[in-house]
This record gives sequence, C-alpha cells and structure tokens, in this order.
Amino acid sequence: RWIVESFSPYLTGTGVEFGAGIGAMSQWFVPAMDQIDLVEPSPNLVDRLARRFEDMPAVRVKSESMEAYLASQPDESLDTVVLVNLLEHINDDGAALEGLARILRPGGYALIFVPAMPALYSRLYQLLGHHRRYPRRNLAAGVGKAGFEIVSLKYFDFLGILPWWLVNTLGGKESFDPKLSVLYDRVGVPVTRLIESLVSPPIGKNLLLVARRSPSHIE
Repeated sequence: RWIVESFSPYLTGTGVEFGAGIGAMSQWFVPAMDQIDLVEPSPNLVDRLARRFEDMPAVRVKSESMEAYLASQPDESLDTVVLVNLLEHINDDGAALEGLARILRPGGYALIFVPAMPALYSRLYQLLGHHRRYPRRNLAAGVGKAGFEIVSLKYFDFLGILPWWLVNTLGGKESFDPKLSVLYDRVGVPVTRLIESLVSPPIGKNLLLVARRSPSHIE
C-alpha cells in the first residue's frame, strides 16, 4: 500500500502493469485507471490473475513477456506504465526503458520501483533472476537516455537496509522467511514510513521513480 500511495497521483487513463503476478499490487492500481493491461508471463500465476479480475471489463490479462507486449503495442498508445520489482529482471534494461518511452504518450508516466544499493546484492537475488540492484545515478541516467524527464526519484525503506544485509547478504539466505517478512511489515514498515514522510533518506533499500515521457522524445 505504501508503494501504491506513492504512485497514486500519477495513475491515470489507460495503462499497463508489467509483472502483475497474482494481482497483489494490481488490485490497488485497477480502480484508478480507465483501462489497464496486466502482463504476467508465468503460467503458474497468470491463471490466478485472470480469475481475480475476470468480472472487470476494464482489465485485460496478458500472458506474455514484457518484451513481447512492447513489440506488439502501438506507439504513443498508453498514459501510464507500472513496474514494481521487475526492471532488475530484464537483461537489457536500457532497451526496455526505450520501449516504455515509445508506447507512452508525450507526458505519460513511468512508475518504477527497483532494489537499490548493489552492496546488498545476495545469493537470494541471484536465484530469483535479478541481474542487478540499482545505484541511484545509474537509474537516473538510464531513464534520461531513454527519453524521460524525472519527476521524482527517491530512496525507499531506509530501515530495511540493515536487516536485509544481515539476513540475506551477509547471512546468505536462499529463500524468504515469511515470519521475518510479516514481522518487518508490522513493525519496521510503519516506523520507516513515518520517518520518510518527514525527511527524505540519503540511502535506502529500494528506489521509487516517477518519470514523465518527454514531449520532445524522438525515436
């Protein structure tokens, strides 16, 4: 919900969420949009996703990769694109960002949430197919090169750095511990959310980006 609320002022018109999974985030995006495509390539997830939104005519579930969707989508056809914990899975993220810029109308928004701080990269992330964690400057440079203007780019979840480093980076965990995740959601998230509502942290476990497709973008 914290991520969604950060994106909510920019959720508008016709859009797409890539890597929708079973719709845990999508359920909050859908009511804000006139129409939204939910793109999920995993066969074990897409059926559940389709059942979840089968009675909503404004939602189309697409069982395909991000690359396939981008290749089939017309130029300047969408108002909003959303990627939550997805861009780090894409080998050529530069080409992906250019594809997002191509399908967005001038002034349209890319709402992107990614893991930050390469020093936190772990065996778990490698097993999950993550190619990278992002330095802030690299993400900024990448979206700028693709034809976006940055509206907001901020670190997210400052307090999550230490437990993640201890458990996953230093401790070498190869799977998520549901009990620890629930504990942090209930205790850590409210605290760090309050702090970050008052002051923007200089570092954080994640990066939250709002970028606008430049009107002068030229392919």
